[in-house]
Amino acid sequence: MKSLPKKYHIISVLIFLSLVFFIPKEIKAEGASLYLSPSEGTFFVGSTFDVSIFVNTGKNDINTVQVDLKFDPKKVQVASPSAGKSFISIWISQPSYSNTEGTLSFRGGIPTPGINTSSGLVSTVTFRAISPGLTNVSFSDSSKVLLNDGKGTNVLTSMSRGTYALLIPPPEGPKIFSPTHPDQNKWYKNNNPTFSWDKEEGISDFSYTFDTDAYGTPDNNAEGSYTSVSYSDVKDGIWYFHLKAKKGDIWGGTSSYLVQIDYTPPAAFSPIVYPSANTTEKQPLISFITTDSLSGIDHYEVKYIDVTQGKEEKATGFFVEAVSPYRLSLLELGRYLVIVRAYDAAGNYQEGTVKIQIFPEGFFFSEKGLHFRGIIISWVIIFIVALLLLLIIVLIILLAERRRRRLIRERRENLERIQKDLENRRINYMQ
Repeated sequence: MKSLPKKYHIISVLIFLSLVFFIPKEIKAEGASLYLSPSEGTFFVGSTFDVSIFVNTGKNDINTVQVDLKFDPKKVQVASPSAGKSFISIWISQPSYSNTEGTLSFRGGIPTPGINTSSGLVSTVTFRAISPGLTNVSFSDSSKVLLNDGKGTNVLTSMSRGTYALLIPPPEGPKIFSPTHPDQNKWYKNNNPTFSWDKEEGISDFSYTFDTDAYGTPDNNAEGSYTSVSYSDVKDGIWYFHLKAKKGDIWGGTSSYLVQIDYTPPAAFSPIVYPSANTTEKQPLISFITTDSLSGIDHYEVKYIDVTQGKEEKATGFFVEAVSPYRLSLLELGRYLVIVRAYDAAGNYQEGTVKIQIFPEGFFFSEKGLHFRGIIISWVIIFIVALLLLLIIVLIILLAERRRRRLIRERRENLERIQKDLENRRINYMQ
């Protein structure tokens, strides 16, 4: 067998040396991750369920964990932020939560040498399901996992959320339905609900209650044998109609029907125009945002009306669904009223308006001041400049008048001196 050429031996040696000298002596550890368990599940409204928070240190030694969770407080509420079972030995701050803001925080540490684990339990949270639908529990960007390196290096690289389906529990008693609020998953602005139910053979009485308690149970006092009831002027919120039937001398199980009422419109707001409400831009941008404390914002609609004086009245256009920021269609010179409607999930809406004036390009005046090439000089500045110019002109006039008077005085004095000198010469001549 023939040996390889010498040049191939040289190449092999170079490759070997590069592997020896340039491969890092220590393979870099993976990034840490935070995850929830279970990551998904199905639960009934009114029940509680546990969600555990775990950390995978990614083969790193870590000594501090900061977990900031966010959730939809309209779907779930924290029943207990348990910190009983956890690898955390030092709580920097006690677990805290807000069922109004939908936040939950854990901040804790482990003494040196820290911990290296693929499934370290930070804590377990007990949530209560309060309304039906899909909901997420997720980590905020402020969450951190810090190395035990004396520098507090954050090695958190991934966070996974949990998705949970919340269902209406099956009835244990009579079947309930509502002609005014037929879908238990929807929000309604009608605050006068009516409930009806089926009556089986042998049922003699019913007992019911209407409250905000998902665990509510009617008492054993009979309300009668009729199969319908109505309520009026019910306050905003999530309500439950509880019903049970009496057959013979025995009261049966309780059925519950959920009603979500929101007859309050979203919060007031004012749209903002970019670059300005007085502009030469013929397609300005409209920015808008507001909030709704119960059912949440569903969508926005926009329309504009030409209100330029002297123009023929035009037909009012339709509202069109829009998202912020919204660019208006090409407008002519003139004044316009822009109307933005914010609808919540129950169908209530709040209007915000803003006036726009489209000016020709170049030099022009408006109620804001002087416009020139996108620069606005306000009336205050114009007034100050004009006042300064006026003061300068007055000062110049005063100085000029003062100089004129000084020259006249000097000329008069010179003339008087000359006349006196001539008179003295005449007297001397006569003598």
